[in-house]
Amino acid sequence: MSARATAARAPVVVAITGASGAPYAVRLLESLVRAEERVWLMISSHGWRLLQMESGIGSLAELRERTHAQGWDDYVTLYDADDRGAAPASGSARTAGMVICPCSMGTLAALAAGTSRSLVERAGDVTLKERRPLILVARETPLSVIHLENMLRLTRAGAVVLPAAPGFYNHPRGILDLVDFVVARVLDHLGVEHSVGKRWGTEPDGEG
Repeated sequence: MSARATAARAPVVVAITGASGAPYAVRLLESLVRAEERVWLMISSHGWRLLQMESGIGSLAELRERTHAQGWDDYVTLYDADDRGAAPASGSARTAGMVICPCSMGTLAALAAGTSRSLVERAGDVTLKERRPLILVARETPLSVIHLENMLRLTRAGAVVLPAAPGFYNHPRGILDLVDFVVARVLDHLGVEHSVGKRWGTEPDGEG
């Protein structure tokens, strides 16, 4: 992406909450920074705990190092997840959409009910009301009727529920391949050009 195109494109809002799936969040953030996409980042307290538990990331400095440090300062702006007065809380602040990755069932429920208690939830509410892309990388199993009804309500409101459910038809060789499968779909729905993962039909049959 050219510098001019990047400068003209509004930032992508990225939120990390407490559902299992920290590797998806880390890889997504790295991919956006490498693509020179501006990111407005917010991490809930449970999201920080998740990053530590699942990816060994216990500080902002460690997250920066793991997600392409050379581009971090140019493209990432961190917001306090409890600051409901920050820029992502207002519809007048232009964005290219929002991804909550991973998205806890509690966050999903708050969005479905329209009850925002944090900047993450308020930013998601704003994204819906402004008719911008809202991608929810939900991670829970099994799903209760309440979970399914909340997902249906959000889908009807315009959100994309994109479960962290990687496919196996590309014959993944390791965890990163599985992570890339999901992250690639998120990037596609954001309209971000990327080379993450393999697309169906890009290799001859029998190769993987």
